[in-house]
Amino acid sequence: MSILAKQRNRKLIVEIICWVCFGLFVYAAISKLLAFDKFKVTIGQSTMLTPYAGVLAWLVPVLEIVIAVMVQFNRFRALGLYAFFSLMTMFTTYIFIILQFNDDKPCACGGLIEAMGWSVHFIFNISFVVLGVIGIWLQASLRHCEGGNE
Repeated sequence: MSILAKQRNRKLIVEIICWVCFGLFVYAAISKLLAFDKFKVTIGQSTMLTPYAGVLAWLVPVLEIVIAVMVQFNRFRALGLYAFFSLMTMFTTYIFIILQFNDDKPCACGGLIEAMGWSVHFIFNISFVVLGVIGIWLQASLRHCEGGNE
């Protein structure tokens, strides 16, 4: 396969990953905002998040929307993928802590994600963390190619 074909394939895969990340974060943000009061109360039920519930109730969906927009623009794509990876890693770590150390498991997610259950949600999140890593790696390789260093 030629270098140009590899680069086109990488661009296509990064584009798909970015659209999937966009879809997940926009869906999650809208779900949280549409059920804002429930989301805020649920965050407050988690003992480790209670002191920050008011701020997190706004911060999380706003961050999700900002990151979703970032991955759609080439200029911000690399930073957006790192932000997506970071936020998904935080969400996944939170789920891991809840699964390991809490008997009471309040879910602040909305829509279909809330219906998954904690174990499935954990696997779902790990899948998106991995997708973020792949996106970061491919985006970096594209930048490397654009520099003519392949």
